[in-house]
Amino acid sequence: MAEAPCIQTTVVGSYPSPGWLPRPITAEALQDATAVVLRTQERAGIDVVADGELYRFDPNHPETNGMIDYFARHMEGCSAEPTAAETAEFGRLRGMGYRARPGGVVRDAIAPGTLDLATDCARVRALVSPGHRLKFTLTGPHMLSRVWLDRHYGEPRLLALAIADVLAEQVSRLDCDVLQVDEANIPGHPEDAEWAAEALARVLSAAPSGCERAVHVCFGNYGGQRVQHGTWDALLPYLDALPVDHLVLEAARPEGDPLAAFARIRPGIGIGVGVIDVKDLAVEPPAVVAERIRRAVHALGPDRVRYVHPDCGLWMLPRGVADAKLAALAAGRDLYRTKG
Repeated sequence: MAEAPCIQTTVVGSYPSPGWLPRPITAEALQDATAVVLRTQERAGIDVVADGELYRFDPNHPETNGMIDYFARHMEGCSAEPTAAETAEFGRLRGMGYRARPGGVVRDAIAPGTLDLATDCARVRALVSPGHRLKFTLTGPHMLSRVWLDRHYGEPRLLALAIADVLAEQVSRLDCDVLQVDEANIPGHPEDAEWAAEALARVLSAAPSGCERAVHVCFGNYGGQRVQHGTWDALLPYLDALPVDHLVLEAARPEGDPLAAFARIRPGIGIGVGVIDVKDLAVEPPAVVAERIRRAVHALGPDRVRYVHPDCGLWMLPRGVADAKLAALAAGRDLYRTKG
């Protein structure tokens, strides 16, 4: 039997925040919590680890993982505190039914402000054990432009490009092995594909030499629910246009046949396949994970599947469940390696 392809295990990004984090968070406590998250992944057998996105966690708003709020709080030109009138205006926008209020309000030109992703990343880099690679994640320009209320640019494309320029400068200074940009709103807005890809390309192209560029696309995960509605087929032109090394895609809880769509993505783009369902508290047996990997390799080809991972972030799961799912991910990948 031929040797099975070398498929790496990784995470999408977020991890349940430890309940013992103090309020307010001190630098020492954040460092300790990040170390715990990294060691948990390392011990589970995860090859490419991430900080659990604790760098952006706000204990005053534990119902979110800071995916939107962190950037709204730090970028100049955007306010994270909408007025009642702004919230009402946002609620009337098309496609925003899943959010009760805007994640930010853009009242002036977007600028970096106090955003400092390079320092956030460097703090994590110092904690990663030898033999493991580091992934650093951030929210993409399309996602932010769609969940912020624009009072300045007057056009979603112009807002997205302004955000992209700020993020690109930040990305150029990151010290990580894998850069992952998260775009979880585009599945519900495939009509934005052209300008969304244009903005995202600015961010990805700024990655330092030697840094692997990845994009995570999913249909959302809030309270165990799918947030966006659409199809992978509609997203193929968008995915094909990205200057990316690999994609991080959900497939453990499929609607339709995602693997058939993934097989039509432009050759040369590696595929990361979700094999852990984050919307289910049941922990997958390693044999189930191995079978999901086997199906993906059969559908996509032996050299196309670069990574296996959960469908999305783990932050909404109980820590015990999240940890068990990470262990199942690594055990299932190892089982696939040995038995094919």
